[in-house]
Amino acid sequence: MTFSLVNGSPAAPALAVRAEPHGHPYRDPVAGTPRWIDLVDPDDAQINAAIPTRLHATVAERLRVPARHDDDPRPRLEAHGDYVFGVLVIPTIDETGDVTRHEIDVVATLDRLVTVRRTPPGEPACDIADLVAAAHRDDSPPGMSLYLLIDEIAERFLNVIDRFDTGIDELEDNVGTWPSQDVREKISVIRHEILEVRRVLTPSRDAARAVLDDRVELDGEVSLFPRDIELHFADAYDKLLRATDSLDLARDLLSGVRDFHQAQVANDQNEVMKRLTVVASVLLLPTFIVGLYGQNLHGSPELGWTHGYWFSWSVIIATTIAQLAYFRRKQWI
Repeated sequence: MTFSLVNGSPAAPALAVRAEPHGHPYRDPVAGTPRWIDLVDPDDAQINAAIPTRLHATVAERLRVPARHDDDPRPRLEAHGDYVFGVLVIPTIDETGDVTRHEIDVVATLDRLVTVRRTPPGEPACDIADLVAAAHRDDSPPGMSLYLLIDEIAERFLNVIDRFDTGIDELEDNVGTWPSQDVREKISVIRHEILEVRRVLTPSRDAARAVLDDRVELDGEVSLFPRDIELHFADAYDKLLRATDSLDLARDLLSGVRDFHQAQVANDQNEVMKRLTVVASVLLLPTFIVGLYGQNLHGSPELGWTHGYWFSWSVIIATTIAQLAYFRRKQWI
């Protein structure tokens, strides 16, 4: 999305808007300045043109920080006098089922909501075109538009958790048939993704709660989040709370699958050890008998027997059959 400043200043801009190829249907410039400005990886000029107020130095610096794969931000909403600054994270699921987390920075004033989407390296930008279009169609105020964004984030978290549940159900159905290496890799991947999602889901829930507790608000008598918008935020908070509970449940289910798999591996190892023990025990007595008669010491009565060789074989066979019968009775083999 590209925005340019035309015949105005950042305090009272008149913006000429050009839609991206996928098309954010913003309000026509003649009809007025859009109330929700959505930027994708903007430069300094675009940010300065879109923000209608002077920003704190740390906020301005945050808006210019590029996205990184190894640095998921902590979602939050903060009040800064005449504007509210927020860092949000929206999860997306690609065609292969992988979860990608996209940072969205927000600046909300009484007149405008500005969102700055950060695209992770090598990933496509997340699409919120329908969300922006709905806000413009209903002429939603910035506080309501911010609710729509957080509600969309909550819905996407629920979709991600549904994907986790599907993967765990698949594991439960196949843990006894899949190779152990495949099961361990699947468990490791899902566990890692659950931890990554939890790292951003919990603070997202806390950010929505901060609005309900009136800890995020503008200075002055006019409210960015009046009572009706707070009620909507309560719905978004309930979704995020439900997502947190579902994520905890998914983690517990995954732990159950992991424990079952480990118990199964241990049981298989015990079966192998039991069979090896049976083999060693079956060979023990024949080895003893052969060693006993292999001494060839003078004075041994068996040395003079005509059928001593066959006698030793009879003892070996009899003891072996007796051991096998005993092990079979004990169901060890």
